[in-house]
Amino acid sequence: MKKIVTTTLSAFALTLGLASVLYAAEIPSEDISWGLLFTGLVGGLAFFLYGMEKMSEGMKKTAGDQMRRILSALTHNRFIGLLAGAFVTMVIQSSSATTVMLVSFVQAGLMHFAQSLGVILGADIGTTVTAQLIAFKFTDYALLMCAIGFGLRMLGKTETLRNAGDIILGFGILFFGMKLMSDAMKPLRSFPEFINILEELENPILGLLVGTCFTALIQSSGAFTGLVIVLAQQGLIGLEAGIPMIFGANIGTCVTAGLASIGAAREAKRVALAHVLFKVAGVLLFIFWIPAFAGLIRWITALTDSGTARQIANAHTLFNVGLGLVFLPLTPIFATLVERLLPDRPQSKEIGEVTWHLDENKIVSPAMAIDLIRTEISLMAQLVGRMLRASIVPFMSDERLITKEAEDAGEASMLVREIPTRDEFYPELSLVEGIEMRERKINFLQKKIKDYLISISREEITNDQSNEIYGMIAIVKDLESIGDLIHRNILPLAQKKRALDVDFSEEGKEELLIYHGKACRQLRRLKEAFAERDPGKADKIMAKERKYLDLELQYRIRHLERLKHARKESVKTHEVHVELLDLMKQVIVYCANIAKTSVISSTQGSRMFP
Repeated sequence: MKKIVTTTLSAFALTLGLASVLYAAEIPSEDISWGLLFTGLVGGLAFFLYGMEKMSEGMKKTAGDQMRRILSALTHNRFIGLLAGAFVTMVIQSSSATTVMLVSFVQAGLMHFAQSLGVILGADIGTTVTAQLIAFKFTDYALLMCAIGFGLRMLGKTETLRNAGDIILGFGILFFGMKLMSDAMKPLRSFPEFINILEELENPILGLLVGTCFTALIQSSGAFTGLVIVLAQQGLIGLEAGIPMIFGANIGTCVTAGLASIGAAREAKRVALAHVLFKVAGVLLFIFWIPAFAGLIRWITALTDSGTARQIANAHTLFNVGLGLVFLPLTPIFATLVERLLPDRPQSKEIGEVTWHLDENKIVSPAMAIDLIRTEISLMAQLVGRMLRASIVPFMSDERLITKEAEDAGEASMLVREIPTRDEFYPELSLVEGIEMRERKINFLQKKIKDYLISISREEITNDQSNEIYGMIAIVKDLESIGDLIHRNILPLAQKKRALDVDFSEEGKEELLIYHGKACRQLRRLKEAFAERDPGKADKIMAKERKYLDLELQYRIRHLERLKHARKESVKTHEVHVELLDLMKQVIVYCANIAKTSVISSTQGSRMFP
């Protein structure tokens, strides 16, 4: 679908652009042909938008995954988040893309809403680089850039060279579109009615509305900013008319993030709302002193002896830098305000089979969709961990269960506490019913995640993403196998143990509880590895496997020693004891296999936990 849209856009841009090339030169300076002027303007805009998309796609393919890692790693401090947002947006040339990334990060649980606020302000600063580049008159070299970019795209031996070709080609098409728009507008310089209309745009409210509506329509503040700069280059508007339109473009660009948040989690919707509030508050802060602001811009620009186009680009930059400096210290207040406007909904415990993070609308953006998959896998690992924690209870005559604190402590004397034979999180269910309910959930999630991953694989993905997708398919299959192991093997074994009407020896019981705690800890590390995107957890799981397998061998030898001394409890529970120990060892092996899958993916491309 994405290829069809791109091809259609290319054909549309080429048709209109070629028409503008053929007709723009035929427009008589004294007699304006509105049809030809419209063709030149719209064709130039089509080329501009396509060039910007081509350039942005090339940059995202070259550095997109690295940019996502930078954002996810550097957002815990709001000041660093501001710099990270500015840098990432400067590289991928799209504040909308950065904000949509934030929506997906928050929805996937990769960051909290409050952490995204600094990045939003930084993204607004980074996007001003596009306007600064447009203000440079590279239009005379547009076709040369197209030729170089096309040559690299067709003849490049590596994917990096071809992506670089896309970037240069996109720049060339973008500036060629600007040249077409500029040439089409030349006759308007002597058309009094049009000049009078533009003079009306010096009314801040009217200019603001025009900028907001047009940018919301084309979903590109860069494109509208470029159009305003073209008008300034032709002498059709002044700085006082351009500033409110630039303000409007800053509000209109929030539409993209708003659309991306439709159907997303509550915190993701807050990202989009925060973006709107920042922009609207910033415009209200600046709009009442536009003449003074314009005077400041002229004073700054006078040092470089630049024209109105450069002044508008500088106004765009100064506005967004000012927003960042003013609002960054106030982000906690904004976070509280947004949370009050969009409060959390009461969460009801869900017993049925549902997915929490998968969003069909994100499939067309593979990197974002993969982020959601990681979070869903983390949830799946959590469900398996709860099944394993509960499965030990039927084996204990005094109905004991390992607690999380006991797992952390690692001491046998602290490993157990008395609990009822009801599910830990759903008291209306028995212990066994809770395990069976989670087993159904895990089977459901395994199928849904697999189908989602296959859908992603049908999009335009990189080799790294392809390796990651097939690795994740293997991972969810292994997690589902652990669930089956608990449901089909450990639960029936518990019934066999009950039928014996005898308990394990005290030493054997302690060893089983400790080893069960090790298996639970490995599953918890898996959950954290996916939730926190922590490669160190995967390494630790593999490192612990050998240690835990050695421990299982030690416990098996001790058990055989008790058999040798004819301990009554050990003899009667021998078969159950050995099989339970082996089943928990299999859980540990499965966890290590999942960690190894991530490492194998890292040798072929990106790591499973970036």
